[in-house]
Amino acid sequence: MVHGYVERVSDRIESRERAEGYIALVCFKHGPPTRQGLELEWTVHQRSDPDRRLDTQVLQHALGPLAPTTISPDSPHRSLPAGSRVTVEPGGQLEISTAPSGSVSALIEAARTDIDTLRGILAGHGLVLGQLAGDPRPPRRLLHTPRYDALEAAFDLVGPLGRQMMNSTASLQVCVDAGERSDLGARWQAVHAFGPALVALFANSPSRYGAGAGWASARLHSVLGMSPCSTTPPEDTSDPVGHWTSLVMAAPLVAIRRPGRSWTPPQPMSFADWIAAGAGDHGAAPTFDDLDYHLTTLFPVVRPRGYLEVRYLDQQPGDGWVAAAALVAALLVDPATVDRALEAAEPGRGRWVAAARNGLAEPGLRQAAEDLVELGLGRLTELDLSAPDQDLVTEQLSALLGHPAARRHTGWPALAGSGTRGREPR
Repeated sequence: MVHGYVERVSDRIESRERAEGYIALVCFKHGPPTRQGLELEWTVHQRSDPDRRLDTQVLQHALGPLAPTTISPDSPHRSLPAGSRVTVEPGGQLEISTAPSGSVSALIEAARTDIDTLRGILAGHGLVLGQLAGDPRPPRRLLHTPRYDALEAAFDLVGPLGRQMMNSTASLQVCVDAGERSDLGARWQAVHAFGPALVALFANSPSRYGAGAGWASARLHSVLGMSPCSTTPPEDTSDPVGHWTSLVMAAPLVAIRRPGRSWTPPQPMSFADWIAAGAGDHGAAPTFDDLDYHLTTLFPVVRPRGYLEVRYLDQQPGDGWVAAAALVAALLVDPATVDRALEAAEPGRGRWVAAARNGLAEPGLRQAAEDLVELGLGRLTELDLSAPDQDLVTEQLSALLGHPAARRHTGWPALAGSGTRGREPR
């Protein structure tokens, strides 16, 4: 309900105020912060020849009924055993999206089940998931859809980094509830404040094809540079709703969906411009469904979608994603911990580019990462994790910081036959 009435997605948006009210409603849902979810991406390789490019037919054949309709139009697109859905990214990366869970332990077990199933399916077709968040192969788009055509055209206006991000990177996204209205501001500030330290801690894309060598997270470098109007992290995080509504209204329009035609807008415009002047074949104002779609074409480091989608982390080798998911959950476990996380993150706050370039080699970022890890490890008992998983998370985080720790659980082998080494502890 917006301004006292229910909006239908087919309704035309006649004013900026109606759009802003709708954004505030759908992007920031309030309530007790109890749930978490994961989105996990990987590059995909032929085991016998990891540098060889895949094609959609190979993925279609391997995934069978799990294949999304973007590569197999008649597919039933079935879920994995624990409920995750598989999607294919523009460059052929695979992504699974878990169902949200009120238990971090249950979420980890569900993700493990589905990852193991996916790995087994791929292995039967000679395919393996990559260990790095940056693909060393030349970027090449496998999926040619109106959406990806429009995104590529928009990113190309800025430079080559958009194509790198679309086709050659793999991220780990942790999704958390926005929280009660009274807690939203602190949780929003926290996930941004500790972002650079966590980027440095989990950096796993030291290069990408043709560019970025020497970056700890070349993936985040691509993200920050592909569309700065929406990907540049906010300097002021005190007003999440105001910041986000302003960004959505001002961001360049990437796509106007039109059957059988290019989705690239007929002229440069923002969404606010579209509301004010109309666009498309008949100069019609956008609908709320158009606004919903516009929201999916923005890629900030944290994207509000009713919940908060933390998008700045590199995918991890092996089961390293467990430590990342658990650490984010632990740092947000209650308001007192959020306040302490804000304090611990201060030495690295706002240092996104330094984190992407230098990782933990930046002294301030290392200090922030160490303090955040210490805080998070102290809160693991609040997450209902099993004792083995608490040990696993402790060992993984200690390894990332270069502290002496057993690594029997970390599962970071090199990609078999690829010559690509798994990351050693710092």
